[in-house]
Amino acid sequence: MGLVLVVDDDYNICDLITMYLEKEGYKVVTANDGVQALEVFKTAAPDMVLLDIMLPGMDGIDVCREIRRISRVPVIMLTAKGETFDKVLGLEIGADDYIVKPFEPREVIARIKAVLRRVQSQKSETKELVFPGLVINITTYTLEINGQETEVPKKELELLYYLASNPNRVFSRDMLLDKVWGYDFYGNSRTVDVHIHRLREKLDGVSESWRLKTVSGVGYKFETA
Repeated sequence: MGLVLVVDDDYNICDLITMYLEKEGYKVVTANDGVQALEVFKTAAPDMVLLDIMLPGMDGIDVCREIRRISRVPVIMLTAKGETFDKVLGLEIGADDYIVKPFEPREVIARIKAVLRRVQSQKSETKELVFPGLVINITTYTLEINGQETEVPKKELELLYYLASNPNRVFSRDMLLDKVWGYDFYGNSRTVDVHIHRLREKLDGVSESWRLKTVSGVGYKFETA
């Protein structure tokens, strides 16, 4: 079903939402302040973030800004204020939805499902892959690294997209030549090595949750944690 990061300084709220989410089949990780939220986000790579605005250490607005700097993972804001300013600001900084406290847990579940359906629909339409710190869009032929669009040659992008579309699957150089360059390509396997090397130069150190890995004697894979 997916992994949800729940961020709230009220432990009871975290426990309640966790219980309902787990009943629906979701996996859940939690954080109780803004700094911890970012640490958990970067290590756990959740599919959705449920984020309270009023947090100790770093408020939810700043946490959302930082998440949007490195990722397009959907974010639903939680606010006890219900003020128009909070709602508008939350959406302007990249939140996908907001819920005003007090709320019914079933409403939270329904909102999460709705946002995830919308995101999945958009991905299928645009052929976009999203990982922590990395967005690969094969429709617009754009690559975003830590929120910044990066120039990348067409074949490099196609190679990265193909590998990332099949995470943890190993492909030989010949297989990649066939799938990315086509059967009528007359180059050799060294072409794949060169493109992998160039991609690594761009992607080195972006995230610990994924990497381009060489499998000795076989080929390459896009490895995810």
